[in-house]
Amino acid sequence: MQTNLYFVRHAHSTYTPDELGRPLSERGFLDANTVTELLKKEAIDYVYSSPYKRAIQTVEGVAKYIDKEIILVEGFKERILAEKPVEDFIEAITKVWNDYDFSWKGGESNRIAQKRGVNTTYQVLEGNTGKNVVIGTHGNIMVLILNYFDNQYGFDFWKQLEMPDIYKLSFNGKKLIDVQRIWGNPNYEDYWVVNIED
Repeated sequence: MQTNLYFVRHAHSTYTPDELGRPLSERGFLDANTVTELLKKEAIDYVYSSPYKRAIQTVEGVAKYIDKEIILVEGFKERILAEKPVEDFIEAITKVWNDYDFSWKGGESNRIAQKRGVNTTYQVLEGNTGKNVVIGTHGNIMVLILNYFDNQYGFDFWKQLEMPDIYKLSFNGKKLIDVQRIWGNPNYEDYWVVNIED
């Protein structure tokens, strides 16, 4: 039985050091409305989210539409890069992607963050067989989860993600069988489709 997970990378937020409470920007709220409209077509059963405000705000319209509470899950929060803001973000993020076992002080390595995200994904799959589930999350952790199932999704893929972005991952049990990009294709005419079994 096929289970579909709709990973939603949060919409634009104005940067503040407050990871947990940083809200969407004005543009972010407009794009979150588009996320809701796109996902209205997908017969969503449940909505999960990272506990970070910007992720919750990106998917809360979907939860309201299906009249369900958002289920907050720590495992889908963004990877912790370092305990303090880094001086050069691009240099810092490049280093962790080049060496999956490297971590900055107080931060998560790719491998540790990936394990967290994948274990959480498996828990959602096990509890929602045959369902359509939206997951509000973040760019790095989303790509690390994708990368576990298919290594074509890596650092270069992360760099070209939009904010927001939506990827539909279809599973047969715990096996990823298909990936479709939904964001940017409101008419569902030009999906970017990758069939994993090809």
